[in-house]
Amino acid sequence: MGLASGIHPTAIIHRAARIGAGVSIGAFSIIDEQVEIGAGTSIGHHCVITGSTRIGRENRIFHFCSIGEEPQDKKYEEEATRLEIGDRNTIREYCTFNTGTAQDTGVTRVGNDNWIMAYVHVAHDCRVGDHTVFANHATLAGHVDIGDWAILGGFTGVHQFCRVGAHSFCGVGTVLLQDLPPFVICAGNPAAPRSINAEGLKRRGYSAEAIAAIKRAYKLLYRNGLSFDDARTQIAEAVEATPELAPLVAFLAESGRGVIR
Repeated sequence: MGLASGIHPTAIIHRAARIGAGVSIGAFSIIDEQVEIGAGTSIGHHCVITGSTRIGRENRIFHFCSIGEEPQDKKYEEEATRLEIGDRNTIREYCTFNTGTAQDTGVTRVGNDNWIMAYVHVAHDCRVGDHTVFANHATLAGHVDIGDWAILGGFTGVHQFCRVGAHSFCGVGTVLLQDLPPFVICAGNPAAPRSINAEGLKRRGYSAEAIAAIKRAYKLLYRNGLSFDDARTQIAEAVEATPELAPLVAFLAESGRGVIR
C-alpha cells in the first residue's frame, strides 16, 4: 500500500489494495484486495469498495456506497470482471456500481467529471461518458451507454441495452425503453421527445447556427411526418454544412433497440 493520508483507524484495508497518495478513507469503510484508488480521492464512512475495481484521481465518494460488487445477473458465475471509474467524479450517498459480465466486454466503465447524486445504480456492463449528471435515484439496467454531458432527472429508469446520446436530457421520472438521440429532451413513461436541449448546447459553446441546424434535424426526425429512414437520410445530407450533426447521424445509424418516437 502506497502513501496515504486521512485513513480512519476503523477502516479495513486489504494489504494488497493499492492506495494512492493523499487518499482519505472514512470510518468503517472496507477496501478489498483487488481495489486501486488514485491519488487525492476521498472515500466516505461505511463504504464497501470491492471486486476488481480501479478508481482514478480526485474522486469524492460519499458515505454508504457499494462500489465494485458483483453484477445482479443470474448468468454471472464469478468470472473475472471489472469496474473502472475515471477522475474527478462526485458520487453521493448510497450509490451502487457493479462490475461487468462475461456476456459483454467484462467491464463497467464510468468516465471523468461526472456528478452522480444519491441512490444512483449503475448496473453491469454500463458505459458512462464524461460530464454527465445523474439526479437522485436514476437507475441504469445492464449494458446501457450514456453519452457525454447527458443529464438524467430524478427517478429516471433506463432499460437494458439502451443508449442515451450526448447532450440529451431526461425529465424527472422518465422511463426510457429505447434509444434517446443526442441533443434531445425527453420525458414521460414511456419516454417521449419534447424538444432539443438548446440551453445546454448554449452553455457548452454551440453556435446559434449549429443550434438552429440541430432544431431543423429534430423537426425532420419528429415533426415532419417522415419515416425514420427518410429523416435519417435528410439529416445526413445536412452534415457537410453543419458538422455538429455528425454524432446524431452516427447514433441514428447504430440504433439496436430503436429510437424513441
